[in-house]
Amino acid sequence: MFIQPWDAGLDEAEWQTWIAEGHDFGLLSVNGPPGRPPVTVPTHFTGDPGHLLIHLARPNPVWKVIERDPNVTFTVFGDYAFIPGPWRAEPGGPPTDGVPTSYYTVVQFAGRAHVIDDAEAKADLLRRQLAHFQPDGDHASVAVDQPPYGRMLPGIRGLRLEVTDVRAKFKYDDHKPVEHRTAVADHLMERGRDLDVPAARQQLRRLGRVGPWKP
Repeated sequence: MFIQPWDAGLDEAEWQTWIAEGHDFGLLSVNGPPGRPPVTVPTHFTGDPGHLLIHLARPNPVWKVIERDPNVTFTVFGDYAFIPGPWRAEPGGPPTDGVPTSYYTVVQFAGRAHVIDDAEAKADLLRRQLAHFQPDGDHASVAVDQPPYGRMLPGIRGLRLEVTDVRAKFKYDDHKPVEHRTAVADHLMERGRDLDVPAARQQLRRLGRVGPWKP
């Protein structure tokens, strides 16, 4: 992933906060067999400092390639919006001369995958995930010897991603003048479709921290 200096994360807390705000779905990418494309799997995840936790169906073809090469990447993205050319035109110039772009946030984890097959360890993984996704506890107990989860555990495998590197990108035109960024955020708020409002909020948050860009 290419990251311009003005798109880089400002500190670890920035991307950690963004993930914690509910960005818990991403794309697992694993090196495919020789001569074949990478294998990718969209999935929810949970985690703690230094690790991501995932579970997938046992028949998933990703397990074979992970066993061959456990070095994987997990990508989480969000708060994206298309920015039309006229919004980025130079002041006083023709609006049609503006060049469009995309705004988005991406956090990319690289690391080594460890497969979890022990029944109790898988149950513990599911308990951690349910605590995150259903914190009200409105679910049956996850126990190896009790339904409904006990009989389902053999059909899944767990994955613990030992994170070795994190790269974060916040692409919101931070190198543009303050007035430009403020105007684009206003346009996004006014358009208000899809993820326009979250993208505008990210741009304004970054604007508050970065201010005028200084190389």
